[in-house]
Amino acid sequence: MENNGIQIISNPAVDVRLTSTLTQFESRKRFNRGLTIADFKSRLELVVGVPATCMDLELYSGLDKFLVKLSDDDALLGSYPVDDDCRIHVIDRSGGQGAEFGNVAEVEKYEISEDAYAKRGESVRSFMKKNKFGRFNEEEKAKKDEESKAAEEKEEAACANISVGSRCQVRVVGQPTKLGMVMYVGTTDFKPGYWVGVKYDEPLGKHDGTVSGKRYFECEMKYGGFVRPTSVTCGDFPEEDYLDEM
Repeated sequence: MENNGIQIISNPAVDVRLTSTLTQFESRKRFNRGLTIADFKSRLELVVGVPATCMDLELYSGLDKFLVKLSDDDALLGSYPVDDDCRIHVIDRSGGQGAEFGNVAEVEKYEISEDAYAKRGESVRSFMKKNKFGRFNEEEKAKKDEESKAAEEKEEAACANISVGSRCQVRVVGQPTKLGMVMYVGTTDFKPGYWVGVKYDEPLGKHDGTVSGKRYFECEMKYGGFVRPTSVTCGDFPEEDYLDEM
């Protein structure tokens, strides 16, 4: 398929999760990547009950990280980074009320065992498994696992050159260079892998050394931050005298 002269090569269809501001339910549907966003909205209207002309669409990754707004009605769905298991959230601008559908406490729910669902031949899972999509693509999964392992080994090796109490410089893509002191080196409970806790010279951090209720080090609020070891360089980085600035 082509969009404004640019050829887009991808699987012809994609399985996405759908949510909306009108309901607490999440559904899963399959759509052709060749649909324009305008046509896509028309099909969503039958699913979520929001008028196509009153929709705003937000795209989230499989881990529910916001990616982008699907704002160009003339663009193809496949021109956006839509992948299997992504979530598309529909925001209703019509003023509709979905509260009447929100209380499902008394609704009789259909339940199926894990074994029974695995045996179904027409389920989304069986389709993804048959076509080796997502986590069912063993070759792709092995490649990602290998890349993840290599990245973690690189971070672990970087920790060998970082010690608590050292002055350091922090460089993170898209952020200003920061100076501070290393306060923590190692693994954490909030995310996998290796992390370095830094007390910055300025209030350029996010916390006071406490993350998700666990204290890793102490500093003033907004002076603490955690970064990957490869973003940290230890050395003679004296604290700047900001009192001399006008």
